[in-house]
Amino acid sequence: MKIYTDLMDIKRPFHKAALTIGNFDGVHLGHQALFRKVVDIAKETGGDKVALTFHPHPMKVLRPDNPPKLISTLEQKMELIMASGIDHLVCFPFTREFAATSARDFVEGILWHSLGVADLVVGYDYACGKGRQGDISFLRQMGKQLGFRVHVVPPVKVDGRTVSSTAIRELVRQGNMQDVKKMLGRYYQIRGVVRKGKRRGGPVVGFPTANLAINKEDLCPRPGVYAVQVVHGEHSHCGVVNIGYNPTFGDNKLGAEVHIFDFSKDIYGHEIKVNLVERIRGERKFSGAKELAAQISKDIELAREILRQAGVC
Repeated sequence: MKIYTDLMDIKRPFHKAALTIGNFDGVHLGHQALFRKVVDIAKETGGDKVALTFHPHPMKVLRPDNPPKLISTLEQKMELIMASGIDHLVCFPFTREFAATSARDFVEGILWHSLGVADLVVGYDYACGKGRQGDISFLRQMGKQLGFRVHVVPPVKVDGRTVSSTAIRELVRQGNMQDVKKMLGRYYQIRGVVRKGKRRGGPVVGFPTANLAINKEDLCPRPGVYAVQVVHGEHSHCGVVNIGYNPTFGDNKLGAEVHIFDFSKDIYGHEIKVNLVERIRGERKFSGAKELAAQISKDIELAREILRQAGVC
């Protein structure tokens, strides 16, 4: 997949572009339905498969005091879109100036002239342009004028609930990883570079941990202990993670401490990806290292069974 971060990098319009537009935060089942439609159309027309997204997320620009916590990083979003079969990803810089663009100028100037849209694939609730003036009816009118087709993909529902980034964010905050997986089509993932912590996991408690920082911009799952799958390089392992503030030792900084089962490699400075399979319990304050270690042993036993049943271990 080729990635463009500036329209100037696109020397000529794409060939018979089957194109979809969205923020695609999380690349959930609803987004995946859009990509599948693009791929299906391109098979029929021989056109290029194109996705247009925005960075940063528009709400970070329009509501800087209260931006949404994002389900996926830009890096992860690109990985997932590439895996969906898209050939070209246009990652458009979103600014306040761009937000003032009219729907007509956006469709005619960018989608038609710059990108060469032949088939436009949008979700059932999509609208573009200043004030969301460019609704489905407007897009169809523009399609007739300029000569492109508009395909509207209906909502994807799971257990009777419409899949959306907003719904997924709420489920993540609740720690409901089973329903998150249903809507994403995969496990919710946190990732980061392993940093040096307080070095209490192995020497003090008896369970070495890989420590990850959680930034305030990140969508943080409900604090607690989770059964997880840990991806390091090309290999995956099973484990448990505590997400929270480690109250037993009086820490006050949010973080994630991952204990990887049957693993002894030094991975300081390495990136790991942690797939959250199921929440086991809430975070608790224990009387000391001994009581904490006893509880961790129980957590590990339960996590192994959860992961075995999930087919992860």
